[in-house]
Amino acid sequence: MSAPGDRSPVSDRTGENAGWNQPDDLWFLAGTYGGRVVRRSTIPSDRPLFFPVLNMEHNRFYSKTPLTMGVVEATAALNGVPLPLQEFSAQFRTRWLTRRFTWGVWAGVAPLRPGQYVLEIKAAADNGFWIDTTYHLEVTAN
Repeated sequence: MSAPGDRSPVSDRTGENAGWNQPDDLWFLAGTYGGRVVRRSTIPSDRPLFFPVLNMEHNRFYSKTPLTMGVVEATAALNGVPLPLQEFSAQFRTRWLTRRFTWGVWAGVAPLRPGQYVLEIKAAADNGFWIDTTYHLEVTAN
């Protein structure tokens, strides 16, 4: 939500905006608006990765409690090795102080050694929403 439309890592179909406004202690890999996406990204070796497998958010005007999706499938694998997933739900405020709610199934990875990696993320919800994202990651030493 904080990225301008032309730099949005979520709507980015190639990975070129993956590095926009990243914090110093963590590297976020963006989710998508659904469907099939293949991204190529270069990331530093000194930061853990954190990314959504399936998630949603909404403001308090839409619902005063966090909404969820019925999960039909949710997987993430790094170089073919399945990763553990965790469900999260929280509320936060935007810079305009609007209260928003978020829910999702997320995964994290400890900092990776320099090299090439393939991260595959697949998810489907019972409302027909689905994700099939592949990240080709080049991890570089810092």
